[in-house]
Amino acid sequence: MKTAIVILNWNGQKLLEQFLPSVVNFSSQLADVYIADNASTDNSVAYVKSFFPSVKIINNAVNGGYAKGYNDALSKIDADIYCLLNSDVEVTENWLQPILDIFKSDAKTAIVQPKLLDFKNPSKFEYAGAGGGFVDLFGYPYCRGRVFNNLETDTKQFNDVEDIFWASGACLFIRAKVYHQINGLDEDYFAHQEEIDLCWRTHNMGFKVKYVGNSTVYHVGGATLQETNPQKTYLNFRNSLLNVVKNVPKKWFLFVVFSRLLLDGIAGIKFILELRPIHTFAILKAHLSFYKNFLKFLEKRRKLQKKQDYNLHTSIVWQYFVLGRKKFKELK
Repeated sequence: MKTAIVILNWNGQKLLEQFLPSVVNFSSQLADVYIADNASTDNSVAYVKSFFPSVKIINNAVNGGYAKGYNDALSKIDADIYCLLNSDVEVTENWLQPILDIFKSDAKTAIVQPKLLDFKNPSKFEYAGAGGGFVDLFGYPYCRGRVFNNLETDTKQFNDVEDIFWASGACLFIRAKVYHQINGLDEDYFAHQEEIDLCWRTHNMGFKVKYVGNSTVYHVGGATLQETNPQKTYLNFRNSLLNVVKNVPKKWFLFVVFSRLLLDGIAGIKFILELRPIHTFAILKAHLSFYKNFLKFLEKRRKLQKKQDYNLHTSIVWQYFVLGRKKFKELK
C-alpha cells in the first residue's frame, strides 16, 4: 500500500527541526513524507527544502486550520493510506509496520491510531489520544489511559490491538478512499475535535477504528494552543457541542443537547470559582457560536447515514467527579 505521512505546518520551523528527523529516519522506507504548509510566514519551508530534500512540500494558499489544511493538502496526494501527523510528534523505530499490517489484514478497518505517550514525561500517556478514544452518553471524549486530566502511567496495560471510537488527530492513519468518501474533515470546526467527528462518520459508514499498542509515538501536545489558552477552551466546548448535534443518535438527541448546555454552565461556574473567568467567557463565546451554527449542523445531520450508538452508555462526568473513578479500567 502506498502510504503518505503528511505533517501540517504553520510557522513551525523549530518543531520541524526537532521532530522531522525522526519521521524521515524511521519512515522513509515504507512511506513518502510530506509537509503541508498552511501559508507560513517563517522560514520553515525553506528549512525543509535545504535539509530534507526527500520531503515533499504541499503549499496551501491560506491558513485554514487543521481541517481545511488537511483537506486542501490531501486532495493533491496520491496514496492508499494517509497519516495525519502533528509537527510535535516524535516517532519511533518500526512504528509504521504494525499499523500497515492492520490495514492489510482487515479491509473494514479504515482508521488506526498508535499508542500516544507524553514527550515531556515518557512514562505517561498523552492527553490528546493516549490508548485510543471513546465518547460517553453526553458526547464527552475520553481515552484509555486518560480520563479528563488524569493521565495514567504506561505499564503496557494497553499494548494491544483494540476497537476504539475515535483516533487522535495528533497521529491518525486513514484509508484515502474512505477519507474522500466521507468528504474529509469538517472545515467548520477549524481545529479541535474534528477527528472525533471524522471517526464518528466513519463508524456510520460501517468501518472500524482501531488502536495499535505495539506502535508508539511521543507527542508534545499544546504546541499550537496551550491548555491554559481560552481559545482552546472555546474550540473544545463549541466543537464538542457541534459533534453532539451532528452525530448523537435520534433517541438521545434532545436529552443530550439540553444536558450538555446545563453541564457547560456548571463548567463555567467552576472556572469562576477557580478564578479563571476568561475561560467562562470562552464557554459563553462557544455557546454563541453554537447557536449561530445550530441549523447548519442540523442540516449536516440530515445528510448523514444512520447514526451509530455509543460504546458506553454512561456519564464520564458523573463517574470522574462524583464517583472518583480516575482510570479507564475503573469505569462502569
